[in-house]
Amino acid sequence: MLELAFARLGRDEFPDGAAGRVWDTGLLEAGEPRVDAAPPRGHELDEQREIVHSRVAFREEIAFQPLQAADGLVEQTTDLGDVPCDGKDLDTQTIANRARDVFRDRGLELRRSYGKCLDLASRALKCSLDCRGSGTTRRRVCDALLRSLECLGIHPRRGYSQRRMDISVLDYELPPELVAQRPLPVRDASRLLVYRRAEREIEHLHVADLPELLSGELVVVNDTRVVPARLALRRASGAAVEVLLLERLDGTGTWEALARPSRRLRPGEHLGAVQLIENRGGGRWVVSVNGTPDGSVPLPPYIHEPLPDPERYQTVYGTVEGSAAAPTAGLHLTPALLDALRPVSVTLHVGLDTFRPIADDIVERHAMHGEQYSVMDSSWARIAAADRVLAVGTTSVRVLETVAATGALSGRTSLYITPGHVFRRVDALMTNFHLPRSTLLALVMAFAGVDVVRELYRVAIAERYRFYSFGDALLVL
Repeated sequence: MLELAFARLGRDEFPDGAAGRVWDTGLLEAGEPRVDAAPPRGHELDEQREIVHSRVAFREEIAFQPLQAADGLVEQTTDLGDVPCDGKDLDTQTIANRARDVFRDRGLELRRSYGKCLDLASRALKCSLDCRGSGTTRRRVCDALLRSLECLGIHPRRGYSQRRMDISVLDYELPPELVAQRPLPVRDASRLLVYRRAEREIEHLHVADLPELLSGELVVVNDTRVVPARLALRRASGAAVEVLLLERLDGTGTWEALARPSRRLRPGEHLGAVQLIENRGGGRWVVSVNGTPDGSVPLPPYIHEPLPDPERYQTVYGTVEGSAAAPTAGLHLTPALLDALRPVSVTLHVGLDTFRPIADDIVERHAMHGEQYSVMDSSWARIAAADRVLAVGTTSVRVLETVAATGALSGRTSLYITPGHVFRRVDALMTNFHLPRSTLLALVMAFAGVDVVRELYRVAIAERYRFYSFGDALLVL
């Protein structure tokens, strides 16, 4: 019946401009009689076999009530990126002509605000992050999204859809000269970029200022110690082989390791004090080491200068040997700072997995294989009772969040923290500046907010901060 009625209502039946007024009102002009009779019978068909209902005049305008969307239902685009779901910080404009909304695209309408639509391109989102400190002019940063979605199941402080963060978000351009090739002569002389979340302010200070910046936070550090795990070995043929010990598998000298070149190596082969046991693929091997590993400190590949003092790639408090890399945020702390901060120690042995880059285009699809951790009962009692906790380094964060979530004080953690994680036991974070497309950068973005971290890195580059293992530090309070 709908098709028949509209077929009989041609545009030539309307006076000039009437068609436009039909859409303006959203209704066809009503008239009587209405269609309310039973279906037509055989004697009600005309010569052209069209239905001619006895209660409907030929070519009469008929009123139909358009279907209305249920109140409260809002269609939304799957991923609006930087657009907050609550419509804050967006200008609105009245829909002057309902023809533009003839299909009732409720995705453009504000909830329970008839006749308004979102002006998605009307103006830039306002900003409220200030930069202060040594010679730095005040700046603004786009963080309007930070006021919404906090501590919810969606990415906190960010409008990303869960499990859909594109890897490009973790990209940034770093001038090569800002990659620190050696540590500063004094550990706590490193610069400290301080971001206060409540005030959305930036300060430029130094690590030595850390005790004065805190307001009662319990400081937690990772007391792991780096193994001299880079072994330069030779095969029986004299060919050179490098073995990097990644993780001790038991107390008898069995390790997981990387060996290169790996293609020609065979299980059972002896390389000096190292015996190859099992090939796990991808250059990974299970090896047996006779005695204590006696190699060199495995510096990251972006450091091209030799380290005269291997102890500078160790924290001053590291006592539990087992890591293939240093927890670099702790490299800034001195004995004097430790006396002032009185930190609590946890242990996570840093393996290759912490620094393995994210290869997938979607950040959340990356898999962490796990690293060993442990926390003493007395240490966790202090941590659980603290009003606020400052984690020194991303490895400390992973331990704290693992224990808070599982209650297990030791084991292996494969916790992968990305934007959307709800932090249970970390209230402040001190960390170094991390590589693009790394799980470490994803963790920092999860804690401080994606837009904020991208702006903090932009500021750090503009202010010539030093990056990566021997570089400067970031403090998020």
